[in-house]
Amino acid sequence: MPEPVQVNDLTELRQYVHQALCDQNELEIGAFHMTERQLSRSQRPCGRYFCLHGPRSVRFVAIWDSERNSVLFYDATGERREQTRLSSSGTLVPVG
Repeated sequence: MPEPVQVNDLTELRQYVHQALCDQNELEIGAFHMTERQLSRSQRPCGRYFCLHGPRSVRFVAIWDSERNSVLFYDATGERREQTRLSSSGTLVPVG
């Protein structure tokens, strides 16, 4: 399994996810809008949902699981493509 990716805060997580989704789908970084929302379980934050809105209404998704501190990447058909473990030395919390 590959080494964990170093991410120190939510801003770095956003940047990493945006770049990874663009790289995986051969898109120009910054050319498409990315949205996100907080995920909750039993009214407690447990991660974040990221959606890159690509060309022709195609959507690429990544989900950060705060309990496992990993990011799951999905392709346009909804199939899981990749999982990345994160290493954080800062405060990476699901809110913000």
